[in-house]
Amino acid sequence: MRSHEQPTAVALSADGLETLGDSVPVPAYDRQNVTAGIVHIGVGGFHRAHQALCLDRLMSDGQELAWGICGVGVMPGDREMRDALEAQDHLYAVVEKHGDGTQDVRVVGAIVEYLLAPDDPEAVIDKLAFQSTRIVSLTITEGGYDVDGESDDKLATAFGMITEALRRRRDRGLEAFTVMSCDNIEGNGELTRRALTASAGRDAELAEWIDREVRCPSSMVDRITPATTDDDRAELAERHGIDDRWPVVCEPYFQWVLEDSFVAGRPRLETVGVQLVDDVRPYELMKLRLLNAGHQALAYFSALAGYELVHEAARDPLFGAFLRAYMDKEATPTLDPVPGIDVDNYKDTLLERFRNPHVGDTVARLCASSSDRIPRWLLPVIRAQLESGGEIRRSAAVVASWARYAEGIDEEGRPIEVVDALRDRLMERAARQRDEPDAFIQDELFGDLADDERFVSAYREALSSLHQHGARATLKSLAASTNDEHHTRRPHV
Repeated sequence: MRSHEQPTAVALSADGLETLGDSVPVPAYDRQNVTAGIVHIGVGGFHRAHQALCLDRLMSDGQELAWGICGVGVMPGDREMRDALEAQDHLYAVVEKHGDGTQDVRVVGAIVEYLLAPDDPEAVIDKLAFQSTRIVSLTITEGGYDVDGESDDKLATAFGMITEALRRRRDRGLEAFTVMSCDNIEGNGELTRRALTASAGRDAELAEWIDREVRCPSSMVDRITPATTDDDRAELAERHGIDDRWPVVCEPYFQWVLEDSFVAGRPRLETVGVQLVDDVRPYELMKLRLLNAGHQALAYFSALAGYELVHEAARDPLFGAFLRAYMDKEATPTLDPVPGIDVDNYKDTLLERFRNPHVGDTVARLCASSSDRIPRWLLPVIRAQLESGGEIRRSAAVVASWARYAEGIDEEGRPIEVVDALRDRLMERAARQRDEPDAFIQDELFGDLADDERFVSAYREALSSLHQHGARATLKSLAASTNDEHHTRRPHV
């Protein structure tokens, strides 16, 4: 080989770990001795950069080997993930990209098995019903939580399979397992319990047994994990010598706050940076209203102004100042005290995370599924501020920026691909709003906010400015007007 040629990347496999071990951390435990005590439904990038990584670190000292993971896919599209993992003995690489360009890479081995429910739902139910399964964890998105029990084919759903497995465990005299949601949903533990009860249907005895025996801890998980690209795969091969069909790329930041409520034991997660608490809600609200709603505060203005990458918009002083002012003046006053967290430091860290140029997060990703995100993350801030008499101009402007974005064209006349389950309905309303300024907010998504005079006034003002002057001028105007509002409200001494 000539000296300037790059060495061939090593394809991930159990046999190749010894070769890689000199350059990157690899599983230091004997994976042949790992038992799948956790069945995780919905194996995507976020789970692999978060929960699975934690368990890999936990097992790295050769202990806790009963907490390996059996992954489960419930959608036909999960076949690609199954095939990628099986081809490399369920190993994969996690690439943490720091703001200064450095990277930390680790090969994770916590997943030791993968089942695809569309191919064999009975195999999944059997695995869930095994005595060794003590935790069933979930990242299935909000649409997977059927709280009305309306699914036509219950055994084709995550909760249908879980409920049938619990039925079999009860009938065999086995104890229940914990069902642990890791989805980005407020009150995900209570939502999980409601979905289980609905899945039990008319079997009152089973529903009662589940309610009594199953634990459903709430959790808050946080790590920005963009979709893996071919460039990510190529960089991993060239820079670190690893040939991985589906690596995970993420930011260095990591947070997992978990309610300590388990029925059949749990791994010692507190030893790998997980916060075990009695009440997740304060942490949850902090994340939803600062990080998640903060993403939305940045997203639509950025898209309209032509930004494609999150870090580019966040590094623009005008956009960054607007985001921080939303956090300080409107979101933070709605939060409960957060034990052990310096909220100002948390906000500083959020801005640093948004500005990381190496994560490659896209504005388009933040703008997707807005009809699901805005009502859960931003509208509660507006309602709380209206009730307390607090500032709402920035939040109302974010709603207006979404409405303007939903017109499907940016300020340079370029088309915008609106990705949303309610796309047609919202775009139809947005198309009317130049003549009917309240058309967008009269959708049922907004409840009675369209009847609130203060919100409507702020919304109309921002929407009009977006139409007449554009995103940058609107943000400048907001900075001036909210400063004036703040000064007029300052008490005299």
